[in-house]
Amino acid sequence: MDPTETRVESVRNVGRYAIALTLDSPSGFDARPGQFVKLILEVGGETHPRFYTISSPGVGGTFETTIGIDPEGDVSPRLTALERGDTVTVAGPFGDAYYEDEGRCVVLAGGPGVGPAVGIAERAIEDGNEAAVVYRDAEPMHTDRLADLEGRGAFVRVLDADEDLAGAVGEALTNGDDEQVFVYGFADFLEAATDAIAAGGGAPDEAKTENFG
Repeated sequence: MDPTETRVESVRNVGRYAIALTLDSPSGFDARPGQFVKLILEVGGETHPRFYTISSPGVGGTFETTIGIDPEGDVSPRLTALERGDTVTVAGPFGDAYYEDEGRCVVLAGGPGVGPAVGIAERAIEDGNEAAVVYRDAEPMHTDRLADLEGRGAFVRVLDADEDLAGAVGEALTNGDDEQVFVYGFADFLEAATDAIAAGGGAPDEAKTENFG
């Protein structure tokens, strides 16, 4: 989808330094949880594009992105100030690390990677499939949705920022034929997750990964 102006439905806090931004889905917009969109804002007469991963299980009517807030940043503080009825420009979706109706989804998430993690897990559960989330962060986000997922039968482990991933990832993996591993986070988390998948008997090269930088 080419850049299109769309309406803000809501902005809510989902962590100490994080918001969930819900936007109206433009006509013809079709995306899967795990894909990402480009938001384009004008700040001081300059265009500032930013990429954020979809964190809602679907995009019918509206869709959500989860945004980590840098108080000193040019863009994210302005996103926190948006209100219902404001408009932003969006393009996409982009990316190939997304949910494709796999029978069991194991999502490893670091920091804002929990956004696509909860979106994929919720969609999998809604579809009658299985889901597991291993999430590591110093300031956890979306704790209400993670608790709800656990209550609906998903495997959920939330780790401190310095905790080793191997134990929780080993518990989450079944290494069955219908299992797909997803990894979302910054480069250091992806490296640690890759090591944990291998230690758990999985195939890191077959994981769907998205590097946030």
